[in-house]
Amino acid sequence: MAEDLDIDDLERRMEGAMAALRQEFLSLRTGRAAASMLEPIMVDAYGALTPINQVGTVNVPEPRMITVNVWDRALVNKVEKALRESGLGINPVVDGTIIRLPIPELNEERRRELTKVAGHYAENARVAVRNVRRDGMDKIKKAKSDGMSEDDQKFWEAAVQDATDKAIKKIDAALESKQEEIMQV
Repeated sequence: MAEDLDIDDLERRMEGAMAALRQEFLSLRTGRAAASMLEPIMVDAYGALTPINQVGTVNVPEPRMITVNVWDRALVNKVEKALRESGLGINPVVDGTIIRLPIPELNEERRRELTKVAGHYAENARVAVRNVRRDGMDKIKKAKSDGMSEDDQKFWEAAVQDATDKAIKKIDAALESKQEEIMQV
């Protein structure tokens, strides 16, 4: 009856939502330079959208500086354009094949905006976890109609709810940590 319901699979899918949240948090600027800030940026290189780390070397030589050493001189302008249009709010400085990205100090207003963005990312992750929970509960209801006992139904519902509660706690803890990091001056 309950062979369709796999708690490990549900927990894995919930952990996938957490992993996606961590990845989104990496792209948030906290006032310190991090190469991971550039990971979502795609460059129109050779007729295809290519991750920035596949057209050049991304380094963090100083706490407030990121450099991109573009391998192909013909791509420098395209990389610069991608950085300007990325929404990071960083002004690239081109020096030959090296593009410098000075990370400005965040002001209080921008920090508050970033905490709201982090909250939005966390809410999306919670919604994803709740959708996994709903899938699990639907499978339990289907198994109940196929003859699962009421005791088994209660057991599986409690297991799904427990997994959901744990995943939501992880998301909330990650959000709190990221908000503290953003507000730290």
